[in-house]
Amino acid sequence: MKRKTRNWLIGGVALFAIGAVGSLFQDDDSSEAEAKPKPSVTESVKKESKPDEKPSKPAAGSGIPSPDPAQTARLIRALSAIEPGLVAKEDRAVSRARNVCSDIKGGKGAATVRANAKYRYEGGTVPSLTDDQAADIVTAVKSSFCG
Repeated sequence: MKRKTRNWLIGGVALFAIGAVGSLFQDDDSSEAEAKPKPSVTESVKKESKPDEKPSKPAAGSGIPSPDPAQTARLIRALSAIEPGLVAKEDRAVSRARNVCSDIKGGKGAATVRANAKYRYEGGTVPSLTDDQAADIVTAVKSSFCG
């Protein structure tokens, strides 16, 4: 019985070694294989499920208002008064304000809206915000365009 097991084991190892060596010398004749990598399964699923959506921005037709130029100027002034770093990138500040407005219009509680505003605006040029500053951000969003 030991002899049969040993022969099978040797045969399996030999077959594995031949396959491994053979795969090392396999040529790929198509030049497209190198130029175009295959997308991963995760990338394929992402492309199929949400092709044009960006999770951090409300959709254009979502009912969340976008500030007009005058409202944007008011919003930027108010945010700058709270913390100048909040408006280092004005387009990002407006995008975040639209997200805060989305929370307000979505009926989320005041504490949740403040906590989300704080989370959205912290980081980068503003490492941390106080709860009062977060409340001021919500007030600025409401008074500028999301009333």
